[in-house]
Amino acid sequence: MDQTEALLKEITEASGVPGYEEAVRAVMRKHLEGVAAIEQDRMGSFIASHKGTSAGPSIMLAGHMDEIGFMVRMITKEGFIKFVPLGGWWDMVLLGHRVSIKTAKGDVLGVLGAKPPHILSDEERKKMVDKKDMYIDVGARSEEEVREMGIRPGDPIIPISDFAVMGHPRVYLSKAFDNRIGCALAMQALQQVALEGHPNSVYAVGTVQEEVGLRGAKTSSFAINPDVGIVLEVDIAGDVPGIRPEESSIKMGGGPSLLLYDARMIPHLKLRDLVIATAEELEIPLQFSAMPGGATDGAMIQSNSVGVPTVVLAVPTRHIHSHNSILCRDDYDQALRLVVAVIKKLDSATVSTICS
Repeated sequence: MDQTEALLKEITEASGVPGYEEAVRAVMRKHLEGVAAIEQDRMGSFIASHKGTSAGPSIMLAGHMDEIGFMVRMITKEGFIKFVPLGGWWDMVLLGHRVSIKTAKGDVLGVLGAKPPHILSDEERKKMVDKKDMYIDVGARSEEEVREMGIRPGDPIIPISDFAVMGHPRVYLSKAFDNRIGCALAMQALQQVALEGHPNSVYAVGTVQEEVGLRGAKTSSFAINPDVGIVLEVDIAGDVPGIRPEESSIKMGGGPSLLLYDARMIPHLKLRDLVIATAEELEIPLQFSAMPGGATDGAMIQSNSVGVPTVVLAVPTRHIHSHNSILCRDDYDQALRLVVAVIKKLDSATVSTICS
């Protein structure tokens, strides 16, 4: 296991649903202490900065720390947990999965359940079970037993899925690739440019609460007031059965992707073209994506103050917003090379040209 693989394992296995990102923030701090100046905003977003040969322009690299998960809403008299989803879950992927409830007394194991199929009517079997009809079973027989475990309303609930190398040694499986991948890219890019030199100030940011409304991106971009924003994300890999090319032509192993459009952001055109030209110079395959049904932290960064030239670079990932996602290490490595090269080009003259 090399340094990057070890980092991806550590940061994806950390627990951090929206509003509860402390463990992820601790991982980022651990790896960037001694490399960068570290602070956080009042929402909890992690901000690490390194000044190069010039104090400006300021380049913000943003990956969100939160993963999709749940929160305890109530405990039934019979000892079952009713929950609130934190982030966009598709009901089809939930049932039967193990989860960990983080309590003041420690972690409690649970499983997502619903009425078993044996007692469903033919009509009920044809319908997808709604989240509101699901529960989490922690093996208790009463509300009192649940409370004795330390569980209380407001406790975060985390999917259980350890990082694993698949049959192909360059393909990884884990929870929380969305978006610990962006956090890892921001961290490693900052580490690399701090070692090799850069003509600007670089900020590696782990934002909070992206999955519930891009909230940390708003506060952290206000705190930094960057001249350029580069959002680092996962992208929807369309190379699986049932997805047509016109829905997603992005392929895992085909190189990083550049987002051309989403529901809340169009990238800055001159910055977009700089990224494309840089990829061509480095012979990095670059895929192009559009996501009309979603948004990223770029929406908040781009609209900060008088406006910030912003692009979104991503690593193609299969099965996002589930307990288990899959990606290719080659795409990650190429994305890192591209981000570092773009940062090194963003001196005052270049940024001035981009903004003109």
